[in-house]
Amino acid sequence: MMAPGACEQETEERMRENKCYRIEKDSRAMFHNQVDYCVGTGRMGLALQQEYQEQLKLVQSQIGFRHIRGHGLFSDDMAIYQEFEEADGTKRAEYNFTYLDLVMDSYRKCGLKPFLELGFMPDKMASGDQTVFYWKGNTTPPASYAAWCDLTTATLRHLMERYGEDEVVTWPIEVWNEPNLPGFWKDADMQEYFRLFEETFRAVKKVDERFRVGGPAVCGVQDELWIRKFLEFCRERQIALDFVTRHHYTTELPEDVGHYGYAALSDAEQGFLNLQSSRDIIDSFEEYRGMEIHITEFNTSYIPNCPLHDTNQNAAYIAHQLSRLGDRNESYSYWTFGDIFEERGVPFTPFHGGFGLVANGGIPKPTFWVFKFYKDLNGVCVCKEEDLVVTKGDDGIYRGIAWNAARQRTGRELEITVSFPAKDGQDYVVVTKTVDEETCNPLRMWHNLGEPSSPNQRQKELILACARPFVSSGRAKASGEQVGFSMSVKEHGVIYFELQPVETTSDRGYDYNRVMQFD
Repeated sequence: MMAPGACEQETEERMRENKCYRIEKDSRAMFHNQVDYCVGTGRMGLALQQEYQEQLKLVQSQIGFRHIRGHGLFSDDMAIYQEFEEADGTKRAEYNFTYLDLVMDSYRKCGLKPFLELGFMPDKMASGDQTVFYWKGNTTPPASYAAWCDLTTATLRHLMERYGEDEVVTWPIEVWNEPNLPGFWKDADMQEYFRLFEETFRAVKKVDERFRVGGPAVCGVQDELWIRKFLEFCRERQIALDFVTRHHYTTELPEDVGHYGYAALSDAEQGFLNLQSSRDIIDSFEEYRGMEIHITEFNTSYIPNCPLHDTNQNAAYIAHQLSRLGDRNESYSYWTFGDIFEERGVPFTPFHGGFGLVANGGIPKPTFWVFKFYKDLNGVCVCKEEDLVVTKGDDGIYRGIAWNAARQRTGRELEITVSFPAKDGQDYVVVTKTVDEETCNPLRMWHNLGEPSSPNQRQKELILACARPFVSSGRAKASGEQVGFSMSVKEHGVIYFELQPVETTSDRGYDYNRVMQFD
């Protein structure tokens, strides 16, 4: 007969997993941390909105990305490409850089360099009327490749004149977006895209050979075929490609319900294998072996109305992704920094499953803090596991991130114990910042408030109060040549920690233990 409470105890033990990691003085692990290299945005014209700029400032103040990439540079809302008619009926092109200057000035003010995506097609230059998204970006080839190249080169020369040649040539250039998908490039016509790439590549290099140009920015469908054929084309045409770009999303097909698409997370290992296939294909070409791969978009779901994006589950899964995306790729750009985004129209609520790190209203989502945590990692990586990464900085401080990711809810809690090299008898301080469903979950507060579509000021204050990590600290004393501590990481939780030696220098007469009545 089972003793009372034994069943509950057995269940609790089964749902708790214990892991121990020991770091030695000479421990090293492969970790290429490029979390801050680039971040995505919606179409560039959205940068003219105040809320967009406020979200971008928040992201830059806490994380500080170096590049920004978005669609719609040449779409009509940016108003760059114009035409006028001469008295004799001849149509001529002219360019209007008013909005471009406003957008680029705002990016430069935030410390950002553009990662220029050349697209979509101005309607007056387009060969057809196929469009994508609520804002109707034209996705057809140019009626005149000469006119397209003139537009591209005129834009680059204007930017060089405004911001300096030596600066602008450091801005990477990507030709188009996801041409392997028929919605983004008419009929997903491979040969037509290759023509677009070659014409654009050669036009850009004529402006300045120092520009770095890449593609094909493929996503999902037949990505291996496209990358291989693209490199074969570049080889045949003797195109001195600078880098390869692709995208990376990790959910199954969504189920549409009302305004939302519910998508289950896919197996992370399958995603990493798919990324490895790109590396293997590129390295099979002698002239391109070792070439940089830039993931110019990644997230969990590829739709902008997936509630997963707003959750702690998303944060923990992305924490795992960020620990490994640099293994084979030069950079990986999260899509997107904020929720001012209109691919499927203007969202109805602040928590609508948008791609962004920041919800509308300036509310940081849990995934926002994962990027902040990774940005704070510096120095040499001394440990990398499936649920932990630790670095040691030049200042001697150990910094790390632990996570407990799950594709489906299981209730599993993870107990992680880490020990570090230490001086015997030395006191150490451990500072932790926790993001989990109990400590940093603005979505739950919004739900409990009744899911208001337009939160009032009081509601917004309550939601923001639940949108920050829980910060805690403790002391540990080294025994022998090791010091250790343990963390309980709840399911879908992420914990950032720092460990450093500490000396207590109390003021005369001050006794902390007496103050706290510990004695």
